[in-house]
Amino acid sequence: MPRVAEPLNATAVVAASGNGTVPDRPVPAPLEAHEFTRFERARILGARALQISLGAPILIDVAPTLVDPVEIAELEFAAGRIPITVRRGPRAG
Repeated sequence: MPRVAEPLNATAVVAASGNGTVPDRPVPAPLEAHEFTRFERARILGARALQISLGAPILIDVAPTLVDPVEIAELEFAAGRIPITVRRGPRAG
């Protein structure tokens, strides 16, 4: 069986280059102001659904048959009408 001359993974590439540092994973690009992570989205929808279930006014026009607070919160989120902001601090490294 012939020997493979190519490195098998990223660690081998870095070791072969002589750099000496091996990154754990690629650094993600920072999010834009209007983009949310799945965790931020879930937190916003959960908080807004709780507000709606406790009697907060609904900020969009919905059908009278739609009574589920989670569905209403999802519609408000899609319309960009939820008055909740996300503050992001510096990332811990």
